[in-house]
Amino acid sequence: MASAERLRRITEAVRDAGSAGVAELAALTGASEMTIRRDLEALAEQGVLERYRGGARSLLLRGDEPPFGLRATEGLEAKRRIASEVAGLIADGESVVLDSGTTCLEVARALEHRRLTVMPLSLHAVNALTGAQDLTLLVPGGRPRPGELALTGPLAEASLAALRFDTAVIGCCGLNAANGLTAYDLDDAAVKRAAIASARRVIAVTDGAKLSRTALALVAPATALHAVVTDEAAPEAEVDALTAAGVHVRQV
Repeated sequence: MASAERLRRITEAVRDAGSAGVAELAALTGASEMTIRRDLEALAEQGVLERYRGGARSLLLRGDEPPFGLRATEGLEAKRRIASEVAGLIADGESVVLDSGTTCLEVARALEHRRLTVMPLSLHAVNALTGAQDLTLLVPGGRPRPGELALTGPLAEASLAALRFDTAVIGCCGLNAANGLTAYDLDDAAVKRAAIASARRVIAVTDGAKLSRTALALVAPATALHAVVTDEAAPEAEVDALTAAGVHVRQV
């Protein structure tokens, strides 16, 4: 089992049970107990769990999003395929508002050498685009969320309200035809809504697993989206339901 997948399995197992022992996690993942101890130390440093002798207890609530650093390494190849597909949908000269999140960070990297105007809603993406020579970088106001570095609050919303973009690229924590596009964080959801309202076209980007999830805060109904770019793991029933709602779904 790859390191990123093992960390994900450990995080989910400890969160679901509340706590778990080293031996139990070793049996679950097929890794040695020494490896599990190193993994638990790494997750403790990220604030995912708290170590105790022989195991760990979760610091995440069931509705919490895992930390950015943990998600950034998950499904990286699929995120890069999604990013490449999105880059192909954007024409040179367009103005783009780019949401926060790990998939949108890969989209930022895919757009780095393009002739575009881009306003990222995350300091991670701002940093990734700072050296781009042909790209015009706009930086909004706002308060960075710890770890995520997503820009939220009234300054971020005011920056969006003052502009009109050709395309908004929006990430999500959950997306389906029944419950729409959802997010865990209420402030993040408000900024996503403002980004959608500021754009002529809306492209949602997400790994396929999120098409079967619904998070706490509603951002927009599925009908507000023009396209969804996801991976081949997306549930067929959810893809069909989004298509029936008039959303163009691209799987890569």
